[in-house]
Amino acid sequence: MTQEEFEQYQQQLAEEKLERDANFAQKKAERATVRSHFREKYRLPKSELDDTQIQAAADDVELPTELAKMIAEDNQEEEHKQSVLGQITNIQNVDMDQLKEKAQSTLEDLKQTAEKCDVM
Repeated sequence: MTQEEFEQYQQQLAEEKLERDANFAQKKAERATVRSHFREKYRLPKSELDDTQIQAAADDVELPTELAKMIAEDNQEEEHKQSVLGQITNIQNVDMDQLKEKAQSTLEDLKQTAEKCDVM
């Protein structure tokens, strides 16, 4: 191996190492992004290490698409659980069909009362 070939080989090794290091930093930043998302979701304390890893990747980090889809689904479920009907379905021993029938019958009773009223 000549001196020139050796220098090219060393340069190639250095470039490959830089590329591997960049990919590794990107993966670390993606993992830190996932951890920070779950820390926000569950209101856990933030980690300085995660913040520095995300900043080291120059903020080019996004959640993986599959994880983003899962998070969107979770958010929809949470919104449903926070709605009135979602809260009612969480209460045990509540029959939704019976509750709906009672609400409809009450509404019909109100309509009949309103029809009988002379002022209306």
